[in-house]
Amino acid sequence: MLQPPHQSLQAAASVPAQRPSAREDEEGPWHSEAVCRRDEAGLFFAPSKEPTAARLSREQAAKRVCARCPVMIECREHALVLPEPYGVWGGLTAAERRVVLARRRRRDAAAAAEAGQVSRIA
Repeated sequence: MLQPPHQSLQAAASVPAQRPSAREDEEGPWHSEAVCRRDEAGLFFAPSKEPTAARLSREQAAKRVCARCPVMIECREHALVLPEPYGVWGGLTAAERRVVLARRRRRDAAAAAEAGQVSRIA
C-alpha cells in the first residue's frame, strides 16, 4: 500500500535509497502509470516569482494528485536518487526532499560509524 504524501519526513527518510537502472530511470514502467501525466505540468513546478501563498496552494494541489498516484513511491525515490532540485515529486517539495536526503546522510553516517566501531571491537 502506498503511503500518502503527508507522511512524516522521517518515514520518507527511512525508505532505503536505491539507484534505478538506466532503463528504469529514463523510461521505467512507473512513468507511464503516473497520474501527473494527465494533469497540468504547471501544478508541479513553480512559475518564476510566484507569491508564497500561491506556491503553497499549488504545492498542496500537486500533493493531492500525488496522493492518488499508484507510483508515488517510485517517483519519490527517483527524485531523491537523482536528485531533482525543483518541483513536487512523489508528494514531496524540493525543500522536503532536501530534509529527507539530509536525514538519510546522517543515518548512513551513523551506521557507518557504528559498523567501524563493531569491526574494531571484534
